[in-house]
Amino acid sequence: MTMRVRKAVFPAAGLGTRFLPVTKAQPKEMLPLVDKPIIQYGVEEALAAGCDQIIMITGRGKQAIEDHFDVSYELEKMLEERKKFDLLQIVRQISDMIHIAYVRQKEALGLGHAVLTARELVGNEAFAVLLADDVIDAKVPCLKQMMQVFEETQCSVIATLMIDGPAISSYGVLKVKPADGRFKGRLYEIVDLVEKPSPEKAPSNLAVIGRYILTPTVFDCLSETQVGIGGELQLTDGLRLLLRKEKMYAYVYEGKRHDTGDKLGFLKATVEFALKREDLGEPLREYLKGLKL
Repeated sequence: MTMRVRKAVFPAAGLGTRFLPVTKAQPKEMLPLVDKPIIQYGVEEALAAGCDQIIMITGRGKQAIEDHFDVSYELEKMLEERKKFDLLQIVRQISDMIHIAYVRQKEALGLGHAVLTARELVGNEAFAVLLADDVIDAKVPCLKQMMQVFEETQCSVIATLMIDGPAISSYGVLKVKPADGRFKGRLYEIVDLVEKPSPEKAPSNLAVIGRYILTPTVFDCLSETQVGIGGELQLTDGLRLLLRKEKMYAYVYEGKRHDTGDKLGFLKATVEFALKREDLGEPLREYLKGLKL
């Protein structure tokens, strides 16, 4: 029976310490990229890829995420009374976007643990995992590109990005072999995964980024995986065990990735997304030209 991906899991229980003090009382996923919170970009990508169920893994202090995707009766009433129908439409589009289920991760015990907490809601289905920090600007949404690979292979698919130089040591890195030139040569069969290797020990320049399509077998693998450094259950370790049982593929997606979990990356993304806006692009461009750099 052909598997279809309908569910998307968003691990969102992290503390966001790289953005302190602003994340002391505000979820990092709610930081605005221009005028839209980071996590909304990921939810919209999942919807565009065909997912009709969103599972959000949250923790303490993440109430703002639930409020954002919920109905705001007082705000809607005020906008309607003041005849601000354009803003009213924007607000209603968010709450009408999709039904979201929330799972509480009581302790921050690693990405693998966060994914494992979604087991009961995912069930025996293939599913997507999206890390909101990675905002990917692409003509065809990154997850939709990956869906096309999954539909043909029926195997787990990991999005990957080519990174050269010392920066590769900040990522999980893939050891791969070619996959018959399919998908414009962007598809590789995974042989092994290495977490944050030194540049000289990296098996390739293919770095893992925050988009995964996984088969339900991964839940058994994560349950069998030993916790690592800091008492955390690493997703990479679970995927390495999954690789012993099933084929896995790496896909070099088409698009530009913005690491909004990094301060400089967040600033760059804000500027680039604003420059693409019809209402902001031109005045911002003129402002930037006038800076004495």
